[in-house]
Amino acid sequence: MAEAGEISGAPVVELMQEATEGQEEQQPPPQEDSGKELDASESKTHPLENAWTLWFDKPDPKSRGSAWGSTMRRVYTFSTVEDFWRLYNNVMQPSLLSAGANFHLFKSGIEPKWEDPQCASGGKWTASIPRGSKTILDTFWLHTLLAMIGEQFEEGDEICGAVVSVRARQDKIALWTRTASNEAAQIGIGKQWKDVLEYQEQMGYMFHLRWC
Repeated sequence: MAEAGEISGAPVVELMQEATEGQEEQQPPPQEDSGKELDASESKTHPLENAWTLWFDKPDPKSRGSAWGSTMRRVYTFSTVEDFWRLYNNVMQPSLLSAGANFHLFKSGIEPKWEDPQCASGGKWTASIPRGSKTILDTFWLHTLLAMIGEQFEEGDEICGAVVSVRARQDKIALWTRTASNEAAQIGIGKQWKDVLEYQEQMGYMFHLRWC
């Protein structure tokens, strides 16, 4: 069972109630014995290879003295296809977030911070979204999520997670990887991600704390 976190004042504050309260209601009502056995596949869930956690943060520009990541909150952890769609269908789309907000989807156990041991030696690919292209932002974000949780990357163990950042000037999506020094793996991931998004622009890869 996926676990819910609490976000006070965030745009996903009502998400978990909507995502969890309906679970019992979705069970089929009792039926009279018709002499037929139910198809077992109808009641099965579809487990993912990894569990994933959605995070949200929106730093306050007035609180410049606060530590980076201090506003980050864990929203929801899921490990099945069904729970992913339950989350996705109830959470606010990136295009509706206010400027400065971020969604992070990372493998469970990895915090979306460079200080996390799984990310410390890594880097990130970044796709910039054309200004005013909010539909493209939502589409790219969904396709990135599906590629990650569906283990579409050949170097899947290298994937830490993804971040969508909504900004007044330009929105961006970043794909975080584990081992920046593994050049072949990073190039392969970048090419695959471009194919997933059908992205025609140039992508940049950044090592943790320095450009390559």
